[in-house]
Amino acid sequence: MDLFDFSEGRQTHLGQPLADRMRPRTIEEFIGQEHIAGSGRLLRRAIKADKLTPMIFFGPPGTGKTTLARIIANNTSAHFQQLNAVTSGVNDIRSVISKAKERLKYDDQKTVLFIDEIHRFNKSQQDALLPSVEDGTIILIGATTESPMFEINPALLSRSRLFRFTPLTQENIKNILTQALKDKERGYGDYPIEIDKEALNHLVQVANGDARTALHALELAVLTTDPDKNGTIHIDLGVAEESIQERVLQYDKSGDNHYDTTSAFIKSMRGSDPNATLYWLAKMIEAGEDPKFIARRIVIHAAEDVGLADPNALLIAQAAAQAVTFVGMPEARIPLAEAALYIATAPKSNSVIIGIDQAIAAVKKEITGQVPLHLRDAHYKGAKQLGHGKGYKYPHDYEDGYTPQDYLPEHLKDLKLYQPSPRGYEKSIQKRLDYFVKRNQENN
Repeated sequence: MDLFDFSEGRQTHLGQPLADRMRPRTIEEFIGQEHIAGSGRLLRRAIKADKLTPMIFFGPPGTGKTTLARIIANNTSAHFQQLNAVTSGVNDIRSVISKAKERLKYDDQKTVLFIDEIHRFNKSQQDALLPSVEDGTIILIGATTESPMFEINPALLSRSRLFRFTPLTQENIKNILTQALKDKERGYGDYPIEIDKEALNHLVQVANGDARTALHALELAVLTTDPDKNGTIHIDLGVAEESIQERVLQYDKSGDNHYDTTSAFIKSMRGSDPNATLYWLAKMIEAGEDPKFIARRIVIHAAEDVGLADPNALLIAQAAAQAVTFVGMPEARIPLAEAALYIATAPKSNSVIIGIDQAIAAVKKEITGQVPLHLRDAHYKGAKQLGHGKGYKYPHDYEDGYTPQDYLPEHLKDLKLYQPSPRGYEKSIQKRLDYFVKRNQENN
């Protein structure tokens, strides 16, 4: 008997965790994800009509992916089968497909296959599913906490409809907890429980959009609180704080949250928002992100998005990176924060990256010209006899340490690659470059 082999009227086992007991049994009981399961939405209509097509559910834990699959199990006339990608292999897939073919051939019954954590399947395992999904032998429903764009084979993706699950709102979580407190069959409706408003709000807030976390905390609070002299289980703020001591961070150092949080951190620095910069930095630190990785991103950003608008940014970023290895965590969080804040509040310019990328493109595209004779090395034996270095003007011999001369190959002498921004230190750079242009014009 698998996870989905139960009927709506089945007697609930009170020994099960509260989060399992309170799983919605019908689409009407389902809370949250209104954008995909709300009244009139495509998925809700498909479930009601039992007209299912291959689909991938993706989003953070505790947002209803498996629960919605259970609801489909209760409503479909097709045979419902479940696999978990962590414990299943190619042989399990082949067995399911073989039985599905027999069921379709002899009983004219389709098979809906739900695969939890489908991102755990490797390419060959996913490829084993493809022919049967394509010919309709199985209707695949996959659930994953990772981005399907990165973790699911493109061929399988192209045949599936994607449904993104978002973290539940605080109102959703509050409704779920209230439902658990009132439900007499599966929850605590028959228990004399009194929960303070502050305690309920704390559970809601710290659950961070994860219904499972909120229900586990409520269950722990109820089971570990002795009734008072009136027989009432009173859950106050102190009990709630002990029951859910730490916010669950939705962060996987090798998954989507890693890349998304890093992206938010970088974009906050680029966007000159110091508050958001500190927030995303703190999230990475608290989630156990490698501080060397954080330091590398700060160094790259200093050069890429601040550049010569404030040359000190790169120096401070490098100092922070050194502090990570020299001082170590948790103290290194301070220089990391200092560098991130410096960059977030510094003037911005991407002239450096534009310049080097255009230069690389020019090198790849153009026929590389010979180094002009006056720029060639004249120190090795016989070089001067070949004319190397002849005509070179040593800038320090001239006024202001500058004299016009060509430094590019003849066919590229008019190439312009670096254009300073009108911000920060680059304003001074532009003044010097304008002076050089003027001197060149006078020389001509």
